[in-house]
Amino acid sequence: MSKKNKGKKARKAARRANAVNGTNTTPGLFGNLGTWLREHPSEQFLIGAAVGAAAVYVLSNEELRGKVLKGGIALYSSLAGGFAELREQVADLKAEAEAEKALTDDPA
Repeated sequence: MSKKNKGKKARKAARRANAVNGTNTTPGLFGNLGTWLREHPSEQFLIGAAVGAAAVYVLSNEELRGKVLKGGIALYSSLAGGFAELREQVADLKAEAEAEKALTDDPA
């Protein structure tokens, strides 16, 4: 029996055991991707070619490239605004903590 068949049988047995005892030890959506790509080098090439073709299409289509850039800029400004808001909240909390400390330290 080849290593490939042993691995498949072991994975199937693990899935059956997980289904029986209600646990889930299998990795997430892309957890087995590394193993799959090592076992299927031609598919790895095809995935790379598809990603490259998508990148070429997006970069060569001016209208789509503009939409992607606008979306990226909107995302960046949203994140920057979120971080600014977070900094303000931290400063407010720090000021409140200092005010409480000043009240507890003041024996008046």
